[in-house]
Amino acid sequence: MQDQITRIRAEAAAEIGGIRDGEHLEQFRIRYLARKGSIASLFDGLKAVPPAEKPALGKALNELRAFVQDLYDTRAQELAAGRGPASALDLTLPGRRQFSGTKHPLTQTLDEIKAIFVSMGFTIADGPEIEDDFHNFGALNFPPDHPARDMQDTFFIGKDVLLRTHTSPVQVRVMEQYPPPIRIIAPGKVYRNEAINARSYCMFHQVEGLCVDRGVTFSELKGTLITFIKQFYGSSLKYKFRPTFFPFTEPSADIYITCFLCNGKGCRVCKNGGWLEILGCGMVDPNVFRDLGYDAEKYTGYAFGMGIERIALLRYGIDDIRLFFENDIRFLGQFARQ
Repeated sequence: MQDQITRIRAEAAAEIGGIRDGEHLEQFRIRYLARKGSIASLFDGLKAVPPAEKPALGKALNELRAFVQDLYDTRAQELAAGRGPASALDLTLPGRRQFSGTKHPLTQTLDEIKAIFVSMGFTIADGPEIEDDFHNFGALNFPPDHPARDMQDTFFIGKDVLLRTHTSPVQVRVMEQYPPPIRIIAPGKVYRNEAINARSYCMFHQVEGLCVDRGVTFSELKGTLITFIKQFYGSSLKYKFRPTFFPFTEPSADIYITCFLCNGKGCRVCKNGGWLEILGCGMVDPNVFRDLGYDAEKYTGYAFGMGIERIALLRYGIDDIRLFFENDIRFLGQFARQ
């Protein structure tokens, strides 16, 4: 019987290397490991073996069964994983294309904006997306009856807890922690309780900026933002400042640029007006400084803010903000950069 054990061991080891599919592997299992296989037959033959030889032969049979079972299991794993001997490769098959990921268009836009402001000496600040009423509204000179406090605009989690509606609370927290001079931008997600359609979404991204120091003027604000506009959109564009109102800045302004798609001639994107609004800005209201412990007689500052989705929509001529959040590879693949 020992000779039979040695022979079956050698046959199984030689046979397993040539198995290239599941059908032949199953035949291998039936031949050696099934109830009526050759190894089971040897176990049945132990009945006729003298008692003195049974322990040694039984041990040898158990080792044989474990050896063949290991051959079978290893080959089964290789076939399941698509691996096999080199001779099993079909060299006529076409190669598999390698797909590489790319940054989301909003991330690309945000990275460009951050790089421009960092080059002008701004640092990047961050803050929580779940805010309290004081940091989101009160410290920014919002009166108690301001429309932005209404449930139609804000996601309230509790009585005085909400999802931030802008990244201005980051500016408040920075001023609470650090004395002037301050020169920061605050990018991040913000939330508004708005109906989702082609032009609005319940979650979007903003970049807001703050500069506080002695002698900061509106001229410096204009120079900073004009520099940004020329670097981001190109030096040939025209721009204009238009007076507006924000609770936390005075005076306040919106900035318009000539439509870069039609060069100011009028098109669908600019609604045939030739101008596009890109951001809001203004000088920080002295009331904000006083509420945060800054000396409004000693320090002045400016703030600005822009929506990343709006800038990306205008820059790429996209007409539906929802496309940014649908994860459609056909859409995102158009913004791949080599």
